[in-house]
Amino acid sequence: MRNSGTWAWRPTSDQYVLSYKIATDLLHQNWTHATAALRSRSVPAYSLSVHPPIPFNARAARTLREKLGMAPGHVAYGMSASYGMTHITPDHITAWERGVAAPTAHELNALAGALWCSPGELMGRPRTLHEHRLARGIAADDIADATGLTREAYQQMEASGRWSGDAQQSAKLGGILGLAPRDLVAVTGLEEELARLLTEAVSTRWQAHIKDIAKLLSRDRRELKEPLRAMHDEYQTLMAATLMRASSHSAAGEAGQVYLDKIVDHFWDRLEG
Repeated sequence: MRNSGTWAWRPTSDQYVLSYKIATDLLHQNWTHATAALRSRSVPAYSLSVHPPIPFNARAARTLREKLGMAPGHVAYGMSASYGMTHITPDHITAWERGVAAPTAHELNALAGALWCSPGELMGRPRTLHEHRLARGIAADDIADATGLTREAYQQMEASGRWSGDAQQSAKLGGILGLAPRDLVAVTGLEEELARLLTEAVSTRWQAHIKDIAKLLSRDRRELKEPLRAMHDEYQTLMAATLMRASSHSAAGEAGQVYLDKIVDHFWDRLEG
């Protein structure tokens, strides 16, 4: 069954075994084995890429169900009757709520419908483009249309986790998904380059890098001046203070690395705070 670029099937007994093995590989981040298992089935080509497990909020699912006065069986029946998910039983609902299993993307949408909530209310913080779309309940075709991409091109970007749209398409993507600037940078694959530029800015002369950072983020340079100056001062003060207390440069290097490892978060906290 196709649904907004994802796929699902109603398992037979042998497919339950296969899905369990795939899930086990995913839990251990064994993407190669999981993808190989999927490729052994007759699945649409665009759906062969394996997404990491969805960040499912088990406590939220249970809380929402209890507020509605529903038992696990009621939820399972709603998913079956309204969304055709006849393989779902009360045991599935209980397992999800206990955190010992998690729904697929298609099951998550059906569960949200049965609980009268948005998919986002059943998820942890979205990390990928795929998860942001699921959280907002938007079809892949709608994203493709809004950004001027073909369905196949968008699905390939989402499946690979590598956004290759231009600046205008990126802006449209952020608009339809309601992405905060830091989330847009993350899902469009610019975070690594941003981290590199910020590292150079705090380590050398921040003024020399403000133009490139502004261009990367499509922001006015004047917005970036104070955050970059403050981060540069903070990093240089940290390094100087650590060197004064340490008997060697190793301690200073470790403290500096800890700061640099979180440099993107430091930047957004300064810019948005």
